[in-house]
Order: sequence, then C-alpha cells, then structure tokens
Amino acid sequence: MKRSFKETFLRCIVLLVGLVIAHLGVTLYLLADLGADPFNVLIQGLFRTLQPLFGNIPITHGNVHIAVSLLIILILLFVDRSYVKIGTLLCMICGGPIIDVFSIILSPLFSVSHLIWIDYGVEVIACVILAFGMTIVIKSDAGTGPNDLVAVVISEKSKRKFSLIRILTDLTFVAGGFFLGGSLGVGTIICAFLVGPVAGYFLPHSEKYINKIVNKAREKK
Repeated sequence: MKRSFKETFLRCIVLLVGLVIAHLGVTLYLLADLGADPFNVLIQGLFRTLQPLFGNIPITHGNVHIAVSLLIILILLFVDRSYVKIGTLLCMICGGPIIDVFSIILSPLFSVSHLIWIDYGVEVIACVILAFGMTIVIKSDAGTGPNDLVAVVISEKSKRKFSLIRILTDLTFVAGGFFLGGSLGVGTIICAFLVGPVAGYFLPHSEKYINKIVNKAREKK
C-alpha cells in the first residue's frame, strides 16, 4: 500500500524520537569510558590504520565514520534497495549532533570521580536505552542506522533471530576493529552481548505501539 506524505512524515518523526533515545544511551555509554561500542571499535581501528598511510590528507574519526556508513548503504542498495530509506540518511546526519548535545549536558555528571561499579551500572543502563531506542528506529519503517542495517538485513534474509545476528555482527566489528588497532574495553563486550538480546525483546513491543500510532493517523485522514 502506497503511503501518504502524512504517514511517511509521521514515521520519520517516530524514527527521530527513537534516534534521540538511542543516542542518549550511546552518550552515557561513551561517558562511562569503559570502551567503545562495537561499530566504533571498527571505526577507531580503521582510523588508526588509515591515518599513517594518508598523512597528507586530513582524515578524522568522523570522516571515517561517515565513509564507512556510506559504504554500507551503497552495498545494501545493491543487496536490496528497499532496506535503505530516507530515515537511514537521517540517522547518519543527525546521530553525531545529538551525541554532541547530550555530551555537553551530561559531561558535568561524569566529571566527578566515582566508583568503577557505578560505571558498570551506567554501561548496562546505557545499553538498555540504546537497544530500546534502536528498536523504535528500526520499527518506524522509515529507515535505520547504517550499522544496524547490517544486522536487520542478515536477520531478515536468513530468517534468523535478530538477537543472535546482532551479537555476531557486533563481535565481527569488534574483532575487525581490534585487529586494526582499535581499543577494546569491558564495556565493548557488555555492549556486544547485551544490546542484541535487549533489542530482540523490545522489537515486537515497539512495533505494536508504532503501528497503533500510525493507524490512528490513517483513521483521521
């Protein structure tokens, strides 16, 4: 069924709400300073590998992140273009600024030294928030983040559980990034094993409520 502009717009708004929630989790995760999320371990490793090779070209962590995100999107356009939607580009464009805003707001809370077990607690809470926001983004059906796209596509194409595919995808990112020189902390392992199962739990619930919102919008037409 062809979507109206109103429904497409509504799904993009839902996606942005999910993106804000997910990146609140990412920000808390980064501020806990116990490791990088699996995708960023890969980006960090690529950055450290490419920087010495192209010393005359200004390569930043952000540039590598965008380049890899675009590469993933291009690959998926050849696999099945229906997975790449306007929301995918929104995720890529809006993610960084959202993290920057949350970092400014939340950094003072992390400037005071505290016990390591508090960091672990923050890490677990951040993973849950990240997973919840991610499911809203995925089930908005307007697109999703470049790294999440990999797990979504493999899961749907192989008919395997998203939770398992997400763990395997994250572990692949971690292994690749670590091999290239990316740093690895205990938080990275927590994220790699926790986000997939938590997202697997939230996915059907998120879909249920998002469909209710969209159906109400349809009825008002």
